[in-house]
Amino acid sequence: MKENRGNFSSKLGVIAVAAGSAVGLGNIWRFPYIAGENGGGAFLIVYLIFVFLIGVPVMLSEFAIGRKAGCNAYGTFKKLSPKGAWWLVGLMGILAAIMIFSFYGTVAGWTLEYVKKAICDEFAGQDLGALSQSFSDFTTSPTMPLVWMVVFVALTALIILGGVEKGIEKVSKFLMPLLFVLIIAVCIRAVTLPNASKGLEFLFKPDWSSLTFKGVLMALGQAAFSLSIGMGTMITYGSYIKKDTPLTATAIEIASCDTIVALLGAIMVFPTLAFLGAESTGGPGLVFVTLPAIFQAMPGGYIFAILFFLLLSVAALTSTISLLEVPVSFLVDEFNMSRRKATLLSSSVIILLGVFCTLSFGLLSDFTIFGKTIFDLFDYTTANIMLTFGALFIVIYVGWFFGRKNFVDELTAGGRGNVVLAKIISIIVKFIAPIGIGLVAIGTFVIGGIV
Repeated sequence: MKENRGNFSSKLGVIAVAAGSAVGLGNIWRFPYIAGENGGGAFLIVYLIFVFLIGVPVMLSEFAIGRKAGCNAYGTFKKLSPKGAWWLVGLMGILAAIMIFSFYGTVAGWTLEYVKKAICDEFAGQDLGALSQSFSDFTTSPTMPLVWMVVFVALTALIILGGVEKGIEKVSKFLMPLLFVLIIAVCIRAVTLPNASKGLEFLFKPDWSSLTFKGVLMALGQAAFSLSIGMGTMITYGSYIKKDTPLTATAIEIASCDTIVALLGAIMVFPTLAFLGAESTGGPGLVFVTLPAIFQAMPGGYIFAILFFLLLSVAALTSTISLLEVPVSFLVDEFNMSRRKATLLSSSVIILLGVFCTLSFGLLSDFTIFGKTIFDLFDYTTANIMLTFGALFIVIYVGWFFGRKNFVDELTAGGRGNVVLAKIISIIVKFIAPIGIGLVAIGTFVIGGIV
């Protein structure tokens, strides 16, 4: 007998889970970094426009077809268009989720190591050079990064084993408020540092001369893909949303939560960097080297460091929950597996691939494919190709094949929501969203790795 798929018990549960999926490590370090490179406030304004003009309609497209079919990403297309090849889009999304978790779990594991380092006060007395060497020694080690990666995958699997309502929803309702409490606490400390006003001025005072066409495309890419679209996550979560829940307001609230966290991340980072006049370097260099150096130089930095890395771990966990649920839902629906077996199988595959991604910084650093390590190859392929084209095919399907009436009915829960707004969104999905996402796809190949 097919296992009961379950449903989210409330609209709050939907928002907590989907917002948790959207909020991740990228909100904490990537958004501040690319905003800093592209005019601060100018980038912020363009980003906000794209979040609600492109990101929300794409999310709604996934929610609508997922709830209509009541299936995983692959099963949704098979059910709605059984004679077409659209199921390939769903299958690509499932594969993307597995690949993303495989390399994302590596970085998520790093956050656990740095929670330990912060608690043990291991940053004390180390300058930038020493911190950089310490980070390099850890990431190239053949043991501890693997241990932490496995721990993070196992922790995620335990939550998924609990099911939709008692596992995913229950934990997300706890983690998301915790995430906001932690980030607000860190923000308060950041804005009370000396010279914090300079960091805030850079963030909120637009410098349009620094915003290039590439920067605009980066804002569009960040807006679209920070919402976890294009990989089947929102299709899967849409299948768990009750039929009487209007989708439009829900998606707007989810996007607002994601955007607020990105803004708080920038408010947290820029004043902190301004405190010591440090440069905003991207990715791991900012999070695991520069910021620990600043923490030990500021009053209360010990507590600040613990809160920050705990925050990163929570943000990573809210994302990995959704990544693992995508293949688990597929196995439960299509192969009638129990949730337990599906979770164990999916986790095992992710750990196996994760081993190669984690060792890409050490033992396998010299092994490359198309000039990229396995970690970089998974990162580039998913972000720049699979998610981009996944989102593009989804809006084309919903805009031109799903049917406007079906789409509006799902958005409004049969007329309970705002019908006029739903019709406007259907126009955006049909005409504007494909153009916007298409520009990101073209820019990726022409300009090179903009997303």
